Amino acid sequence: MKRLLVLFVAALGLASSLLAAADKKIVLIAGKPSHPPGMHEFRAGALLLQQCLAATPGVKVAVYTNGWPDVANAFEGADAVVIYCDGGGKHPAIQEDHKQILAELVRKGVGLGLMHYGVEIPKDNGGPEFLQWIGGYYESNYSCNPMWSPEYQKFPDHPVARGVKPFSNRDEWYFNMRWTEGEKGITPILTAKPSDAVRAGPYVSPKGPYEHVLAAKGRTETMMWVYDRPGGGRGFGFTGGHTHANWGDENQRKVVLNALLWVAKVEVPKNGVVSTVTADQLAANLDPKPAPKKK
Repeated sequence: MKRLLVLFVAALGLASSLLAAADKKIVLIAGKPSHPPGMHEFRAGALLLQQCLAATPGVKVAVYTNGWPDVANAFEGADAVVIYCDGGGKHPAIQEDHKQILAELVRKGVGLGLMHYGVEIPKDNGGPEFLQWIGGYYESNYSCNPMWSPEYQKFPDHPVARGVKPFSNRDEWYFNMRWTEGEKGITPILTAKPSDAVRAGPYVSPKGPYEHVLAAKGRTETMMWVYDRPGGGRGFGFTGGHTHANWGDENQRKVVLNALLWVAKVEVPKNGVVSTVTADQLAANLDPKPAPKKK
């Protein structure tokens, strides 16, 4: 009897190990601190998203803060990598050998998501790769970054949009991205029509306006998209996330949480990821930053 009990316990342990091994792993990389308090709170935002997925069965979210992971096995077993960071020429994806690391992950079918400033990359260093990896990117002096309040009213029939209801948040929502040829493989998720005043600026930097952005007045723009890569992998870009308080909006959280699951090839719940966030949770893990100087 004792021997049977030992075998039963061992079998349970093996089953638990196999289940744990089957968990989908999402690696969330939060960039280094930047901007005044309440803005570009990459660490706090990433940890908040991790908390919101903590109860999702079959999913493990690993968060690395303050930039690129400093451990050798950070990407071991990863099903998706999502980077929420400052971009441009200092983008962590193009420092040292990081571009090669990401290229190899993508080659293996690992999903890739970029959020807020993280979608901006130099057109001649990372731009071609982002087109292949996530379907589009923010190009300096071509794309623009005004502070505005898009009205997200309609959503596609796509897993990332499940359960998402109309919402609007004032944020630095980028638009006029560079896309794959013919936007092949891209499904717009968050779309809205900027007013003529929004197109006319000022943009955050450079202030603009850009003639090509003005010339497109009346056009619906895409502020979040998903991408089905030709090789079977997945990617997404989310341009919001400048203002940390907006993670308190249930629908903004839901569409990004859905994207985190989808890009890792996890089935998104019928009504999307349900989560609640308290004021204390929003205020937790903020980067220590000096208060803005009084004028």
